[in-house]
Amino acid sequence: MIAAAGVSGKTIALFGLGGSGLATARSLRAGGAKVVAWDDNPQSVGLASTQGIETQDLRDVRWQEFSSLVLSPGVPLTHPKPHWAVELANAAGVEIIGDIELFARARRAMCTSAPFIAITGTNGKSTTTALIAHMLKNAGRDTQMGGNIGRAVLTLDPPVPGRHYVVECSSYQIDLAPTLDADIGILLNLTPDHLDRHGSMEQYSAIKEQLVLQSRVAIISVDDRHCAAIAGRLADAGHQLRPLSTSRALDDGYFLEGSDLVAARGGRQTRLVSLEGIGSLRGTHNAENALAATASCLELGMSVAEIAAGLASFPGLAHRMEQVGRMGSVLFVNDSKATNADAVATALASFDHIYWIAGGLPKKDGIAGLAEYFPRIAKAYLIGEAAPEFSAVLGENVAYEISGTLDVAVRHAARDATADIRGESVVLLSPACASFDQFRNFEVRGDAFRDAVRTLSGIETIGETH
Repeated sequence: MIAAAGVSGKTIALFGLGGSGLATARSLRAGGAKVVAWDDNPQSVGLASTQGIETQDLRDVRWQEFSSLVLSPGVPLTHPKPHWAVELANAAGVEIIGDIELFARARRAMCTSAPFIAITGTNGKSTTTALIAHMLKNAGRDTQMGGNIGRAVLTLDPPVPGRHYVVECSSYQIDLAPTLDADIGILLNLTPDHLDRHGSMEQYSAIKEQLVLQSRVAIISVDDRHCAAIAGRLADAGHQLRPLSTSRALDDGYFLEGSDLVAARGGRQTRLVSLEGIGSLRGTHNAENALAATASCLELGMSVAEIAAGLASFPGLAHRMEQVGRMGSVLFVNDSKATNADAVATALASFDHIYWIAGGLPKKDGIAGLAEYFPRIAKAYLIGEAAPEFSAVLGENVAYEISGTLDVAVRHAARDATADIRGESVVLLSPACASFDQFRNFEVRGDAFRDAVRTLSGIETIGETH
């Protein structure tokens, strides 16, 4: 655990008592603060009390006693309207921060020579975070990974020289971290997301920009207009910038050419590594993740050989283009995390002959926007509440069946794919839907897919059970 710095003798309000909130309370107490905590969920309050954390309704306290409000990132800060705890803190002139800010302050107080890599973006940040951490560990570096992935950031081991921190940051967390100062800040991409919490795309982009603006070195993909504009502003300000592109060659930066990752300086190109044959990094979206990871590891002094070894051995993340099995020429891929059409598009673009399992609780955008990928689909297997809607969109363009449930879809897709004599095929779970009609969350849905695949006769499993 990392003890919060600069809080000794202070009284701090904390709102939000989920896992990261409880960890934050323990960190603050270890740093010598008095913590008064609350949550809108009575069960969370009860659990905190059993762990010795002082709880009191923050509507019934003197806010003048508090030096800070530490807010869970899931609690509205500005939109659609500030939470009542935020309004009370603002009225009393009390700063509002989150656990990422406490981490940044602790690192500055304890050991600024502990390298800090912070990753954000609308899509791909979890894969990039896990990939960088894997590459560092594979090269023998002392590495801690957390934040919006895995462990709460304040549960990581304390900063010491040479200990690398690889931290995924959501827009909510960045908004609560005014002095976030990573050595390397990575911005992967920006598309409309969480606008109900940020009010506008402009505000959402501005929040993401803070992470790279305050970093020592900024690694930014320039393939969308929002990120390109941010990169332009940083370049004009003389910031250390490492641009990335998967769509075009750059004179200075890193780009994708075929399956090769290429570095350019002053127009001079150096081929670094190839992604050819790395199944866990299949697709253009994963090439962007690999470019960002490669650029950051080069900044940290890793050799090209170490980087190549790390990329080649990366197992991938569960439920994100996760290869779970093979049956002859048929690959089974778990992409349960793809809960909207944009995410599914990257999966469909990665394969040529697809037996597609889709459906669940439908979202507004549906699948009509995926029409350009329909020629890649040999057959679709539709499950859950979205099945009638999706079948109407597929119509006569794509062969389909309404399988109803995931286990049936897996069996039928495996039967059809293995009977196909046209060569390599993939059975792909990429639902374009939320899971809540049949599963508690996308992880449970992905686990069910993996289990169903592994019960198939003749299946050769890939990797370990996550």
